[in-house]
Amino acid sequence: RRAALRPHSSPHYRNAMNVMVLRRSAAAVAAKQSLSRTAPAAVAGSTRGFANIPAPGKQDPKPTWGEVIEKMSDTFFLSDVFRATWLAWEVHVERKVTINYPYEKGMLSPRFRGEHALRRYPSGEERCIACKLCEAICPAQAITIEAEPRADGARRTTSYDIDMTKCIYCGFCQEACPVDAIVEGPNFEFATESHEELLYDKAKLLANGDKWEFEIAKNLSVEQLYR
Repeated sequence: RRAALRPHSSPHYRNAMNVMVLRRSAAAVAAKQSLSRTAPAAVAGSTRGFANIPAPGKQDPKPTWGEVIEKMSDTFFLSDVFRATWLAWEVHVERKVTINYPYEKGMLSPRFRGEHALRRYPSGEERCIACKLCEAICPAQAITIEAEPRADGARRTTSYDIDMTKCIYCGFCQEACPVDAIVEGPNFEFATESHEELLYDKAKLLANGDKWEFEIAKNLSVEQLYR
């Protein structure tokens, strides 16, 4: 009675266990066969990018006569050296892209924003009317202006200072000026040896305007339609 109650001793249980063991054995054999078939491909893929080592018992393919003659001619006539030399001469005689600065200078756009300058009228009168719009609009607060009325009632600046070390060359001062007094000229070569030389006063700005007036007037006339 106790043996009948044990499931392990029943014939149905033993048959089910035998079927399960057979299935597992068949799956293991199939997996082993699939690995044996894919192993050569994996080995071939793993050697990609490395020297092709011939399999044991196999010899390297013999080069053809054409390959032998080509290799001998390259070695004997130094064809690679002559090709490299010819390429160097081609590049040497081509048109140069760079310029010989500072003896040669490239073209600048009429909208180029360089060193600041104060302009005058053809009569020699200063253009600045001390409206201080440039001082108000300067985002870097680099401009400082002091003004007072003259005997004829017109306002003129007594001092016009620009700290060029603060300036960000945005061009807002030039755009805000109603009389084209303060401009950013075409000069970009104004490096100095001290900080004090970059603190421009009114005399320095007027001197820049007198020096670059022709170029400044020309650039302003070109851009007149877009202002």
